[in-house]
Amino acid sequence: MREPMVESGVETPVEPVVPGRSGGATVLNSLFRGDRFFLILSIFIGIFAGVAVVCFRFAIDWCRIHFLGPGAEPDRWRLLLAPTLAGVAVAFLVIRFFPRVRGSGVNQTKAALYIYNGTIPLRTAVGKFITAALAIGSGHSLGPEDPSLQIGACLASAMGRRLRLSRDHMRLIAPVGAAAGLAAAFNAPISAVLFVIEEVIGRWTAGILGSVVLSAVSSVVVMRLFLGSEPLFRIPPVEMRRPSELIAYGILGAAGGLASVVFSSGITTLRPLCRKLPPWTQYAQPAIAGLLIGCIAVLGAPQVMGAGYESIGEAMQGRFTWQFLALLALLKIVATTLSFVSGTPGGMFAPTLFIGAMLGAAVGGAEHALLPHLAWSPGTYALVGMGVLFAGFLRAPMTSVFMVLEVSGNYSIIVPVIVANTIAYVISRALVPVAIFDMLSRQDGLELPSMEEQREESILRVEDAMRPPAKLVLESGETVERAARLAGEEQAGGEKADDVLLVRLRPGGWSSVRRAELKTLLDEGKGGETLEAILEGTGPAGAGRIPILHPDQPLEMALRCVDRWPLVPVVNRANLQELEGVISQRDVLERYRDFGGE
Repeated sequence: MREPMVESGVETPVEPVVPGRSGGATVLNSLFRGDRFFLILSIFIGIFAGVAVVCFRFAIDWCRIHFLGPGAEPDRWRLLLAPTLAGVAVAFLVIRFFPRVRGSGVNQTKAALYIYNGTIPLRTAVGKFITAALAIGSGHSLGPEDPSLQIGACLASAMGRRLRLSRDHMRLIAPVGAAAGLAAAFNAPISAVLFVIEEVIGRWTAGILGSVVLSAVSSVVVMRLFLGSEPLFRIPPVEMRRPSELIAYGILGAAGGLASVVFSSGITTLRPLCRKLPPWTQYAQPAIAGLLIGCIAVLGAPQVMGAGYESIGEAMQGRFTWQFLALLALLKIVATTLSFVSGTPGGMFAPTLFIGAMLGAAVGGAEHALLPHLAWSPGTYALVGMGVLFAGFLRAPMTSVFMVLEVSGNYSIIVPVIVANTIAYVISRALVPVAIFDMLSRQDGLELPSMEEQREESILRVEDAMRPPAKLVLESGETVERAARLAGEEQAGGEKADDVLLVRLRPGGWSSVRRAELKTLLDEGKGGETLEAILEGTGPAGAGRIPILHPDQPLEMALRCVDRWPLVPVVNRANLQELEGVISQRDVLERYRDFGGE
């Protein structure tokens, strides 16, 4: 297979996925097309992704030790030179060998699903592994979670191509691998499943959910074999003494929402400016970003370098003053923005958690200083702050709640997390309408589906297009002659009448008959027969049973019916014999036309 073309760091496959061509390959392809095999394959995807993420973590630690030294306090020259020289090396590798590894990896995985039929070259995983390990290990302010997500997606895509899976399965295999990579990186299978479904796939069925869950769980099992099963952070159980304490967490949610706006606005504003600079500056941008981050570290804040999980743990233990915590949150925003807009490969999950933890502990410390009677635990406020930034910046409200619960193993914190996350999400959504990943994809010239916008879309329902039924509804026990007389009386009354009359069947169900067909049946001498006998027959009026709709169903469901049946009944869910309205093809099309102009 030829190398895919690339634009803006995203893969563009030259050739589509090719099914089995002959012999054994055809037999294997027919076997692999089954959903059961896909579920089994998801387990192996999780195993390979888990091993890859463990190796990735070891590679980052190896780079950190060799670049910054094994001591807890690196030499100041190492702080300056390590991220700078690593930035030069990363820029060279990205530009010359791995141009597809820029960015965090989330949008590239979405692009594989929605544009490129699940195809991500394996070379991308190799490049992401090397360049992200160099960048994070040397101190660039980025995290390993997003690259782990993309590495897992790449491995899954490579396995799918090797096994010649069908196109439908290839489109889903990248998100399955993404869930495995993210679950292993976070040691949080539930959060990984939710994020992939909430922000990458946007929908789920039993098959999709089963595959994503199996891959996430198997990758976490592998990761825990090597790195242990302990959660990332430990805090004591949270005890809410009085409901008024939720106000303190609400203030944290508001502060986190505003910080999310500053963070996302900085990235989306500076990134296009950096990309407009002359091409030769791309070699220097990661190095300059690394030098500036090194300067921040030398001036007294080395905590902003790398993912920063050790510093988060220290903040939870109350080792920093709230003033210094607030400063660290601000400096981390600056450092992460510099790293990301320079094109350095790496993720934004870990920096988001760092900023949230520092901000949360700072807000909690300030509130405790003003109100000493307030229940105070720096670990609790730091964890809530992590969820707050995750909800406000990454705009994944459901994932943010479970992420905090999983990384702490503490479910007593759920009420403060939900309150604060909701406030942060609402503020961020109001001030920055477009989510960060959606904005980044549009800057790359890609129109990937926005899951947030889809959640906010107004849904047209059947009740929005249906109209009141005609007064005349025929009963299946009536004769053709009586039905024709009733139809004639309705028209003689001057009322607007449909050409189609609905027939209520007994004991249940609906059918329809045209007025012209009643006249034809009379002319044929069948006036004494009942409508039930006619409709169940094979004559010109034998329409049989027609489907029913309910007012609350999506309007798109009506499209499946109105093309074949000219008039469809809309009935009550509690009583299928109770007619609430009728709907036709014209009704549906007119409603969609009016909706497009609103």
